[in-house]
Amino acid sequence: MSTHRVHHRTVTVRGLEVYYREAGPSDAPVLLLLHGFPSSSHMFRDLIPLLADRYRVIAPDHIGFGRSATPGPAEFSYTFAELAAMTDEFTQRLGLERYALYIQDYGAPIGLRLALAHPGRVTAIVTQNGNAYEEGLGEEAWAPVLALIEKRTPETEAPVREIYTPDGIKWQYLHGVPDPSLVSPDAYEHDAALLARPGQSEIQLDLISDYGANFALYPSFHEYFRATRVPLLAVWGGHDEIFVPAGALAFQRDLPEAEVHLLPAGHFALETHADRIAALMRDFLGRHLPTG
Repeated sequence: MSTHRVHHRTVTVRGLEVYYREAGPSDAPVLLLLHGFPSSSHMFRDLIPLLADRYRVIAPDHIGFGRSATPGPAEFSYTFAELAAMTDEFTQRLGLERYALYIQDYGAPIGLRLALAHPGRVTAIVTQNGNAYEEGLGEEAWAPVLALIEKRTPETEAPVREIYTPDGIKWQYLHGVPDPSLVSPDAYEHDAALLARPGQSEIQLDLISDYGANFALYPSFHEYFRATRVPLLAVWGGHDEIFVPAGALAFQRDLPEAEVHLLPAGHFALETHADRIAALMRDFLGRHLPTG
């Protein structure tokens, strides 16, 4: 059986079903792919087959996203700490003792929390528009979110709700893309359909309101980088207005040997540059990951 075939599986964590995609040899080094907003493991559909000959690639949907369970806010606390805890338990359920992280957008604070909790488990980090520095925050894109974080009211919620509309989701995929015709509408329409489900608005508002808790951890993330010297590759959509290129370059302040590549792409760089990102990853991981 070809290792390039992608399996679609579920596992139960704390009574909640977590959906994940998996491909590659069971005894190969593990890559744990953590998606961002407003996507799911669907964002890795092109990348996974490009890596599965050499690595065991696993991409879960966070609780509240994609095909994983979406309990209401009264049943589940939608914070980044809780999503990280669920992801930690997910890795334990699958018996993942060591893994490299691929972090994008929301996946960054989730994955970096795993690294803080278990620094010895993380073999390397690939960050694709996955931020850990204040200078990475695009001023215009983050203004309404920062206002919401400071004080959650109907007035501060209103502009953030626009992010969840079909037009708001489409913008996240197309802004900064030199040739938007290269981005399949299937991507943003898929996300828009899932976000249109009942209860999603409150789920997502709860989660983005908690984003300030990630800022509070930035110094701890930086100390982790300095203490561990974890191998890090930044493959960044250089035209992203949400997490701007300064956020990619900032990693070299705490990890001078970090490898940074700014690509002519937007926030969802995999939509147009999956081949290029896979090639950079294969070179980087080939130099840093134990192979058996």
